[in-house]
Amino acid sequence: MESLEQRVQRIEERNANVELDKSWEMSWMRRILIAMFTYGAIGVFLYVIKVERPWLAAVVPTLAFTLSTLTMPYFKKAWMRRVRK
Repeated sequence: MESLEQRVQRIEERNANVELDKSWEMSWMRRILIAMFTYGAIGVFLYVIKVERPWLAAVVPTLAFTLSTLTMPYFKKAWMRRVRK
């Protein structure tokens, strides 16, 4: 049986990891990387299927996806308030 101190230590380590993960989820670095990878993937796809000016055409879906990721936290908070009532 582990001691109370060891259990508290494990809980504190887990909480620190959860907080770090949460901060990553909300970070601008993550959002910028998502936009870059989305733009690259869509641009390559459009290039392969021979769309005219694929890199320009990739901007619109990239902006739409980025906008959706930026607004999700607000919708999540609104949903949580509604569910808690």
